[in-house]
Amino acid sequence: MSMLLATAEPGGAGGIIGMIWPFVLMFAVFYFLLIRPQQKKQKQRTSMLSQLKKGDKISTIGGLHGTVVELTDDTVVLRVNDTTKMTFERSAINTIITSAPAVNE
Repeated sequence: MSMLLATAEPGGAGGIIGMIWPFVLMFAVFYFLLIRPQQKKQKQRTSMLSQLKKGDKISTIGGLHGTVVELTDDTVVLRVNDTTKMTFERSAINTIITSAPAVNE
């Protein structure tokens, strides 16, 4: 305990700033290693979901593969085989396997 008191500067202001630096450094490390990559990944996922269109072949988070038949703001209807259509939340889409060709209207 006497070593901690001996290293503190008289006046106290320098000691407080010296104690804050490790916390600032830890926050910067957390930001660049954890928070920023997660934000980047979320932005890519949001972009992928907004670019979804009819005819795209996709995979859901449960591993189901299908082709997009209908889209709304919140749901996606997938054709799994010739007769089966299933409705999923848009957030359940994991990846777009192949994108449908653009149709010129």
